[in-house]
Amino acid sequence: MRVLFLLPGGITSQLEALPAVATVASQLQAQVQVACAPAAATAWTLVPAVEKVIPFDFDTRASLADWANLLGNVREPDFQACISLAQGRQLDLMLSMSHIPNRVAAGGFSATSSVSPTDGWQPQALGAFLRPLGLSLDAGAFRLALPKAALEQAAAQLPAGQGPALLLSPSGTVNDWPSSQWQSLPEQVRSKLPDLRVVQALRGSKLQERAAQIASCDVVLSSDPITTELALFSGVPLVALGRDAAQLPTRQGVQGLGARSPLTQLPMAEVLQAMGLG
Repeated sequence: MRVLFLLPGGITSQLEALPAVATVASQLQAQVQVACAPAAATAWTLVPAVEKVIPFDFDTRASLADWANLLGNVREPDFQACISLAQGRQLDLMLSMSHIPNRVAAGGFSATSSVSPTDGWQPQALGAFLRPLGLSLDAGAFRLALPKAALEQAAAQLPAGQGPALLLSPSGTVNDWPSSQWQSLPEQVRSKLPDLRVVQALRGSKLQERAAQIASCDVVLSSDPITTELALFSGVPLVALGRDAAQLPTRQGVQGLGARSPLTQLPMAEVLQAMGLG
């Protein structure tokens, strides 16, 4: 069986779809292809079950040639099902000509099954799109399957010592927790954990390398959306700044903080308390 996913959005949006795509591949024993923006395609290197990524940017004004090329990619492999998070009249026209018998979407005249996405943590909310195919989704149980070599390399690059490794991943945006707070946090933590090892999150590296670094640490403090999702899929204890608890899976070791007031005003004491050091 072949299944196609049409996924708009950047890397964060693609990461949010990892559990759904992996579930379809495993529960249906399906060959899966994903159409997404070229700049976000690297996310799918984290899911070996994805056999092909079709470059198409749903968030820009595509030309007629772009749509024709996408239709060619969609019709050739004989897909039995399509799950589309993208919407629009041109998309509906393309899917209507695709001959795919099962087309799941939130709306549009081409959908054979229309669904109503739920609120909450987005990876789990996508379970609504899997139900018409007879599938159930447990996004909180999904874990990245990272190569042993990548994990060993990441562990070797951690600071020397036996203490817990705390990974810091600021978003760097103007609305982030102030840089002065990020810089002074390690000293605050070391007053309680003298052997703390502090790790700065990788930037500009391959997602697999970033995920391996995160998985090699003991705790993650992040306001960066990509780091936050990778930490959730690695099972590492996480304090996610700027995220409400409703936007996170409910499990021990995962906390959201600072979603109801500006991060620029978040006190150090609240962050330390969320990390169990208050």
